[in-house]
Amino acid sequence: MDTTPTETLSFEKALEQLETIVETMEAGDVPLADLLSKFEEGNKLLKVCESRLKEAEMKIELLKKQKDGVAFVPFPTERDR
Repeated sequence: MDTTPTETLSFEKALEQLETIVETMEAGDVPLADLLSKFEEGNKLLKVCESRLKEAEMKIELLKKQKDGVAFVPFPTERDR
């Protein structure tokens, strides 16, 4: 699995890793300790996906406002901090 820090992953990469974890967990061949670890990792990846989607939604809203005559103002994202 990728060793990139979770908070720096793109939406696509985080989703790919999350899908892999879900498939592994659904297979039912995971010991309980590993299952808990994978669940925690999956939660982190889910938060990354939600964050990236929220960022995209905010950018779309800003672009809509720009189209309607309101000036576009860049906003800091979690990755910019």
